[in-house]
Amino acid sequence: MYEALLNECNRERIIVEEKFIKGSIKGLYSNNVIWINKRLRNQAEKSCILAEELGHHHTTFGDILDQSDLPKKKQELRARWWAYERLVPLNKIVQAQREGIKNRFELAEYLGVTEDFLQNALERYKEKYGIYTFVNGYRLFFDPLRVG
Repeated sequence: MYEALLNECNRERIIVEEKFIKGSIKGLYSNNVIWINKRLRNQAEKSCILAEELGHHHTTFGDILDQSDLPKKKQELRARWWAYERLVPLNKIVQAQREGIKNRFELAEYLGVTEDFLQNALERYKEKYGIYTFVNGYRLFFDPLRVG
């Protein structure tokens, strides 16, 4: 997934640089440049952060670092939601379940995301759709996660 996101950035002329970033910041986006913290542990975590920063490219504007400001916090959430929909699309969840994926760990691995990212995406979908939604003729339940 990380390579696919890098290719997408390349097509959109977004520069991606991995470098050591001080503090707990995992990624930053500004003016068509994304910085990914080299301290990230694995490809799945890098993919999640890159997708969110790419979400900033598509959905936000200006300096939104001050998260105590409500409009800036909303922009942060919009970028995160964009990343959830990009990396954890509903049709892929259905496809994974139909292919025999049985638990969240396996699903996160199948999608190339972290378990935390997957859980947050599922919570977002539950907020958006309620306890289930229909995807390609299947009923997708969010809690507990299953296809009916």
